[in-house]
Amino acid sequence: MRRDRSLIEEVKYQLRYALPLGLVCLLTNWWSDNAITIRIRGILFSWFLGKCGKNFTVGRDVTILEVDRLKVGDNVYFAKGSWLNAAGGLEIEDEVMLGPYVVVATSKHGFKNGSVRFGGYRCMPVRIGRGSWLGAHVVVAGGVTIGKGNIIGGNAAVTHDTPDNVFVGGVPAKVIREREDDSDGDKVEA
Repeated sequence: MRRDRSLIEEVKYQLRYALPLGLVCLLTNWWSDNAITIRIRGILFSWFLGKCGKNFTVGRDVTILEVDRLKVGDNVYFAKGSWLNAAGGLEIEDEVMLGPYVVVATSKHGFKNGSVRFGGYRCMPVRIGRGSWLGAHVVVAGGVTIGKGNIIGGNAAVTHDTPDNVFVGGVPAKVIREREDDSDGDKVEA
């Protein structure tokens, strides 16, 4: 139970958001990921999210904590195994894609008497800008704003804000270069 909720509020949260979303996961995680199933799973997820735009698609084994503090824009995709903790507030703008096993943590653990076990945590919001793509196994720390049109390279650890339209990678993540539109690329209709 989160510290800022009363027992009654926590029961309401569990009944409205957490338990129904858990049931959706239980019933749909055995489906393979294809265009139809990720769309159906997205529709089912959207019923239990705080704020969710249209055309939301979700892969298997996605975990979302504190779903009432998550805001999802239009045309967003969460790939298999993504883990999102929205306790501090998580805003994912339009046309964002999360690759497999992306972790977004809006909270940071503290230490007490030399141990993290009972040290508590501090929540900080995260925003992921429109049109960004986070590659496989990316980790985003609390308090970070990822700029619009970013590509975050696989396995990167994003610990600081990023500007718009850049390619970012590494641990800790750093701007590698500016990102350019690829207007000559082949367009595939979905």
